[in-house]
Amino acid sequence: MSLPPDTAALAAPALPQDIEVSIEVPAALAPVRSPTGLVLQRGLHHGGFLIGAGILGLIVLAALAAPLIAPHDPYAQDVSRRLIPPIWHAKGSWDHVLGTDKLGRDYLSRLLYGGQISLLIGISAALISGLIGTVLGLCAGYFGGWVDSVVSYIVTTRLAMPVVLVALAMASLVGGSLKVVVLVLGFLLWDRFAVVTRAATQQIRNQDFVSAARASGLTDLRIVLQEILPNILNALIVVATLEMAHAILLEAALSFLGLGVQPPLPSWGLMIAEGKQYMFFQPWVITIPGVALLFLVLAINLLGDGLRDITAPEGRN
Repeated sequence: MSLPPDTAALAAPALPQDIEVSIEVPAALAPVRSPTGLVLQRGLHHGGFLIGAGILGLIVLAALAAPLIAPHDPYAQDVSRRLIPPIWHAKGSWDHVLGTDKLGRDYLSRLLYGGQISLLIGISAALISGLIGTVLGLCAGYFGGWVDSVVSYIVTTRLAMPVVLVALAMASLVGGSLKVVVLVLGFLLWDRFAVVTRAATQQIRNQDFVSAARASGLTDLRIVLQEILPNILNALIVVATLEMAHAILLEAALSFLGLGVQPPLPSWGLMIAEGKQYMFFQPWVITIPGVALLFLVLAINLLGDGLRDITAPEGRN
């Protein structure tokens, strides 16, 4: 049975051809950024992180390129050219942009090579102390019980010993050298790693994914290395930056007291110690390495603080 023409037109009206249909995608179906993308986005909008990374990058680049850009041999002595002022002084010379020290050695060259010493000590001490503290913290936090009690006692014993006094005593007994400074600082700065790792492991060890890994038959070693350690790595990186800056300052203090890096190595702390007798008449001999040390430690601290904010924004103050 067919409908009348006017009834058929009412039943199936013609649609205009220029209607635009907009479809809104629900928020649940919107593309989700990866964790790496979120970290990069936060990092690009974090001023302190960018400043610290920029300054530290410049210092690292200058230290690595020291053999190429250093104008003179940092160990070459010329007493006839001793204590030449920097270029901004009236008696400065472009041959020695930052002047020379009391033995006529070029200050810019020694400053560039001194960056290598400071970075080497900071990174090496942070790696040694990080390995010791992370192992102790993982054992205490994961196993608990008597293992936790033993590790806590070791940490308490270490905290009862002043770092500077112990480092001075060890350096005076063994003798100051680059290797001794690295080992002494590495074996003295692990307590913060242990405390942070223990607390973070205790929070994670009872999570569902750890229980699932344990139920699937994984050994304790594989659970710690594959499930727990990757989830606390961000906190360990932040602690490593702080301890790196701490180690650099302690090395400078030991070198200033004559028990750290020994001459003729161009350590920044040693440069300050060698120039302290001229500080009232040629203040630039301690100002230049002091400012370099300040910027290095400031950059590392800004980088560590920025990493904490980027990787754990919910914990910011």
